[in-house]
Amino acid sequence: MRGILSYGAYIPYHRLQRTKLKEFFGTSTLKGEKAVAGFDEDAVSMGVEAGFDSLNGLDEKTIDAVYFATTNGPYDEKSSLSTITKALDLRKDVRGMETAHSLRAGTSSLMEALDQEKQTLIIASDCQIGAPNGANEQLFGDGAVSFVTGSGDNVVAKVVDSLTVQDEVVGQWRSNGDDVERNWEERFISSVFTTSVQHAVSKLLHKNEIALSGVSKVIISAPVKKGYQKIARALGVSEEQLLDPLFDTVGQTGTAHAGMMLVEALEHAKPGEYILVANFAEGTDVILLEATDALAKSVDHKGLKGHIQVKNSDLAYANYLKWKGLLKTEPPRRPERDRPSAPAMYRNYDQNLSFYGSKCQVCGTAQFPKQRVCAKCHAKDQMEDYRFVGKTATITTYTLDYLAPTLALPALIAVIDFEGGGRIMCELTDCEPDEIEIGMEVELTFRRLYEQGGIHNYFWKARPKR
Repeated sequence: MRGILSYGAYIPYHRLQRTKLKEFFGTSTLKGEKAVAGFDEDAVSMGVEAGFDSLNGLDEKTIDAVYFATTNGPYDEKSSLSTITKALDLRKDVRGMETAHSLRAGTSSLMEALDQEKQTLIIASDCQIGAPNGANEQLFGDGAVSFVTGSGDNVVAKVVDSLTVQDEVVGQWRSNGDDVERNWEERFISSVFTTSVQHAVSKLLHKNEIALSGVSKVIISAPVKKGYQKIARALGVSEEQLLDPLFDTVGQTGTAHAGMMLVEALEHAKPGEYILVANFAEGTDVILLEATDALAKSVDHKGLKGHIQVKNSDLAYANYLKWKGLLKTEPPRRPERDRPSAPAMYRNYDQNLSFYGSKCQVCGTAQFPKQRVCAKCHAKDQMEDYRFVGKTATITTYTLDYLAPTLALPALIAVIDFEGGGRIMCELTDCEPDEIEIGMEVELTFRRLYEQGGIHNYFWKARPKR
């Protein structure tokens, strides 16, 4: 039996109330809020967080392949898979594939993985940018989703069938050199969308001799807000069958959107229920899944339900514009950062991306960065690798820096101690200064530090454990 073994998601901590757009521009807006990637987040860092969620309860060394889907990767030419596999501490010989340039990249990757027997990790992550005072700015949200596929008795949702229909249509696009997404008129997109999805869904259900009324949960994803309602009516999908598109709480999350709704479905599905996924963009991907008895016994994941209420909804619109690079401000009155050294980064990838320190084999003291001589018993060259990710940690002391070169002042710098040994100094993120207390429990989170000279630099920060 092939299918989904595990699932996970990541929704950024910060949310932008759409009423703030109305206050700024004086125009009508959609209701609710949307998720916004922090100034230190991007498609890679969010994808890593979603990957950790889906790998919870699994041995990451059993993953044979990784697929990464995004339309907003940090590089036009350079793989992000090597960064992701290092951060997740996967095997060095894991196979990888990156899919891009289409909002179907996430479902296309999932379909490809579902055709394989090997254990595959699929990550879809996006942080699209809409032009200020436009419909996309209101609709787009940031987020990531992840699935582990394979075969065996632990499959929580077995694949029944899948189908793709290719349709050439200029609906939503971003050409080389464009900073923001662009769309054709919504009425045109909705019309093509309805025809394509209706054809694909009908063909798949007819092939498998399943009536639409027999499907418990129907997921419809498209790059426009009203499209899913139109196709639902055309197909005859009832309100009980139709999944919440998450527009009011998260937003349209690009390549991750269909997967995000699939996670929502799996969190509420019962064994034996059918789940239909239809994702439109230059054609339609349709996936039919059946929930199994293993779903009720699976490891609990944060998924959608674990992230949706963990938030800060007070993000100012000015900060949103700065974080998205849409508002230029005076740079810090500090010397400009040097471009990261490629040789130095290469030598320290295990330490900086996988967050490996060392542990003394004589006295058991953990230390970061890696050491040859133990700081406690002074034993020399008797160290073993020790990974700090996932270890319980608490704040020992902290300071606030109002002069730091950051887009979110003040910079929060803390000294944290790990249970079992080890002390580091690092930045705190996803919290306000008045939340911080000495002794507070924190967890590591993978973040984008900065970009200089076209090179993106990643490391680990700490956030309150919520």
